[in-house]
Order: sequence, then C-alpha cells, then structure tokens
Amino acid sequence: MALATAEITTSNSFGPAVALSCRECGTRYDLGPTFACIECFGPLEVAYTWNSPDFDGTAPVTREQIAAGPSNIWRYRALLPVPVDVGVKPNLAPGWTKLVKAENLARELGLRSLHVKDDSGNPTHSFKDRVVAIALEAARTFGFHTLSCSSTGNLAGAVTAAAARAGLDACVFIPADLEQPKIVMASVYGGRLVGIQGTYDEVNRFCSELIGDPLGDRWGFVNVNLRPYYAEGSKTLAYEIAEQLGWRIPDQIVIPVASGSQLTKVDKGFKELIKLGLVEDRPYKIFGAQAEGCSPVSAAYKDGRDVVQPVKPDTIAKSLAIGNPADGPYVLDIARRTGGAVEDVTDAEIVDSIRLLARTEGIFAETAGGVTVGVLRKLLTKGLLDPDAETVVLNTGDGLKTLDAVSDEARPTAVIRPSLDAFRTAVVENS
Repeated sequence: MALATAEITTSNSFGPAVALSCRECGTRYDLGPTFACIECFGPLEVAYTWNSPDFDGTAPVTREQIAAGPSNIWRYRALLPVPVDVGVKPNLAPGWTKLVKAENLARELGLRSLHVKDDSGNPTHSFKDRVVAIALEAARTFGFHTLSCSSTGNLAGAVTAAAARAGLDACVFIPADLEQPKIVMASVYGGRLVGIQGTYDEVNRFCSELIGDPLGDRWGFVNVNLRPYYAEGSKTLAYEIAEQLGWRIPDQIVIPVASGSQLTKVDKGFKELIKLGLVEDRPYKIFGAQAEGCSPVSAAYKDGRDVVQPVKPDTIAKSLAIGNPADGPYVLDIARRTGGAVEDVTDAEIVDSIRLLARTEGIFAETAGGVTVGVLRKLLTKGLLDPDAETVVLNTGDGLKTLDAVSDEARPTAVIRPSLDAFRTAVVENS
C-alpha cells in the first residue's frame, strides 16, 4: 500500500529494508515517515529482504565482513535500514561499547558467568545514541530539517547532539522535573529544549499532536513518526553482544523496560542472527526489568494478564518512567515465549545495586542500570534465573546523569590535616 511519501526515492537509502510491516496484521507499506497501521492501528516495523517469501537463506554479510568493519554500529550496516555510505556521513557513530566480564559481581552474586554490556561508553553516554543514529538517516532521506523527540532525558541529549553533528535544527520535549544533569546535557548542544509540566506520557501525547500541526511540518520525531527506523538501532545491542561473545547468544539476558522497545528489538536482533546463520540456533531467555514505582509490565506478567494497565510513575528511575509503555504487550510475549520473566525492584534496591556494580566492577550506572542489576539479584533469589548459565545484564546509561540517587552518602572517608600521623590515626587505624 503506497503512502503519500512514496514519491520520495528510497531505493538506495534504506539498504536491505524493503517495506514497513504491521506487527499485528502484517499489512505492508512503502518506506516512509509513518508508524501506525491504517488497517488495525498496530505498530509498524522495518521489514527486510530476509522477511520476504522468496528469501533464499543467503546472508547479506559474513562474520568476517562484519569484523573488518568500523568499531561502531556501522559494522552492521548490511543488517540495518541505512544507506551504503552511512559511515562517511556526519553522525556520532555510536556503538561497539564494552562487554565487561563481571567476575567480581558474579562471585558476589553466585553466578558462574556474567557480563555487563556497558552502553555508558556511547557519545552522549547512553544507548539512545544507537537508535537516534538510525532515525537520523531516515530524517535525512525524508528531507526533514528539524530533529525532535519526547524524552525522559537520555534521548533528548542524544537527539540534540546528533542534530548538531548533522547540521540540523533540534527541538526536544521533556518533563520539566527531570534530573538536572540530563537537562544540562540536552541543552549544551544547542537547539531548543522545552519542558512540559506533566509526565512523559503527557509529553509524548503532545508530540503526537504537534506532528499533525503546521508547526511540526518537516520535523522528524525520532520516537514517533520515525519510530520504525529508530527502534532498529536497539538491534545493534544484540549484534554486538553475540559478536563479542564469539558469535554466541547468551543463555539469559536482563534488559530494562521503559517503552519496551529495546527488549523487543534485542530479541529481534537475536532471531535475525539465527535466521541468517551468523549464530547457532539455541534457546535463550529474556528477562525484563522495571522499577517498582513504574512497573505496569511487571504487574501484568505477575498477574498473568496480556493487557498492560497504565500507571502514574513514581520512581527515581526516571529514564524508565513510562506509565503506558507502547511495547509492553510484546515484552510479555517475549518473556513468556523465551521462558524469562518480568520483575521490578524498589528505589532502595536500585540505589544499593548502583553501589554494588560500582564497588565490584568500577561501572557507575545510572538508575536504569541499578534496576537491571537489582532485578538480576531478585531473579536469582527467586530461583527464576539459572546461576550456572551464561548471563548478560545491560547498563544503558552513565551514573553521572543521576547523581542525586547516590549523593546522600557521597562524602570523604575522613578530613585530616596534611600529616602522616593524622592519616594514620583517622584512616589506617580505623579501617
């Protein structure tokens, strides 16, 4: 079915992508800046040559070709909806972040094998750089002059930074009560930063209205009208984890849940690698992690429901504070299909887990990372996670963005005069 945007020439702009496909009814659309099916209102996602009935099983890229590529997400260009020359265009080139073998944390928790995928090493210190990089290429193709988004913080910074690098205007929208470090990061790159008096869900509704208004003409909202392309960026987490493990999918993985898109796309990435013969087809379990103060998906999972009931967020994990997660039902499907689960932790457990990860592995996670580590611990306690299986946990952002969460105990061990005797008395003898 052709859209109004079909007149745009996209044949060379989206690589192996061939269409947008409704996740619910399967109706296909031309590649364009749209995100919902007009037949059933289901979400659209990018379909590729290997989703076609005539796919012959030949992978568009080999392990060796990927390994010879750049040390960023463009090493997977042949698996993404981006042009061939994406690597030479002005963008932030995120990705290829560290997969840390977390032996100290594993030992403390009683796990045999644990890795932390630490995405705080991205250009704006969160995984959002991945998704924005893909959306940026779509925005260029569609001739948009302004990059925009609704954001709980990290995305706003990723969008304004990407727009600055690409030479586009930016206008991003956030709840007005976000953490100050995230507000600083989103504003330092220029563009316009607009605080909305309300929750993230209210900010998102406002952006949906703006798309249909002349004020938003030729604006690319990365997580609204560009969402199908944007979401594909999360697949690169799955690609990198598999490659960094020696082209192997981990037995189990714990992923934070805000909208739920990241978890669904990591699963999609694993399935694509299997279908293309780049990894062995073997079972894996996916676990979702939420904060107790915003846990609609966890609540639905525990109650055995398929419907996710919206909630009003009340948690320090503001990057996960989406009370009406668009992909919540799909998170439930994936957790149940893979034999995983969805769990939540309190704010106190989040703070304790941030400190635990920092103390054991030298990784300072933001509150979302505290959620995943906290849920990892809780799953082990409940016997839902196998301590002998190869496990990966995601840290999606930098703790410097959420300093307030751990600042109450941040003080010198001791304050002394500059003398050895004072140090000996105050620190050495009391340690």
